[in-house]
Amino acid sequence: MRRLILGAVLVLAATVLLLLAGAAAGHATTFDPAPPTAPTAPGDPAAPEDTGGFSVDINGLDGTPSTAVVTLIGITLLSVAPALLLMMTSFTKIFVVLAMTRNALSLPSIPPNQVLAGLALFLSLFIMAPVLTEINTLAVQPYLNGEFTFNDALGTGAGPLQQFMLAHTREEDIALMTRAAGQPNPESPETVPLLTLIPAFMISELRAAFIIGFVIFIPFLVIDLVVAAALMSMGMMMLPPVMISLPFKILLFVLVDGWGLIITSLVNSYQGGG
Repeated sequence: MRRLILGAVLVLAATVLLLLAGAAAGHATTFDPAPPTAPTAPGDPAAPEDTGGFSVDINGLDGTPSTAVVTLIGITLLSVAPALLLMMTSFTKIFVVLAMTRNALSLPSIPPNQVLAGLALFLSLFIMAPVLTEINTLAVQPYLNGEFTFNDALGTGAGPLQQFMLAHTREEDIALMTRAAGQPNPESPETVPLLTLIPAFMISELRAAFIIGFVIFIPFLVIDLVVAAALMSMGMMMLPPVMISLPFKILLFVLVDGWGLIITSLVNSYQGGG
């Protein structure tokens, strides 16, 4: 047993000696260092390129606008669509005429505003269909095909809409807004800026709507006067005349096909630029 322990200790001691001898030999090896190199002289700095700014290419590989850009433009148009609908289409005139017709019938909430707004919206789409088709043909499709830039498409698409507004705007209203803005008189109607044309167009639309509303009010006013005179002659002064005249107004409106006449008049007012 002693011999085995003594042999193991000798083997372990020999192994440690061999390891120390290899480490010493490794540390004893030396190498000559490489000679240092002389530093290079600095060169003249390169002049910066005068590009005047930077540009970002947002189009696809074939020159067409990317899907992300088209989606962004669509969301932007949806956010400003109510303002464009009110200011640059026939919606305002149609809605005002329909609301005045409802008031002439002494029905303040029938039909409700949602119904009148929906009817005015679809009538506006019907009237503006040729203009929207022209804008799509001249501006939207060339832009989506990569033939126009966004600025070119915007300028081209504003042309048909500007012609529509000019055709239904009085010169007096354009002159009014031009004087209010302190601008010189335009050389021709086509040179009127949109910032002047849009409010002038709205004023002309409101004027035309009130004229149509006045014509609608006349027959119903006559019915109110006749009913009030009849009640006064019979001594029924405590009975509201509106309660008696309302059925006669509705009957007259249905017999003459009032909604059809009003819608036909509104659509015809935009035919032929007048």
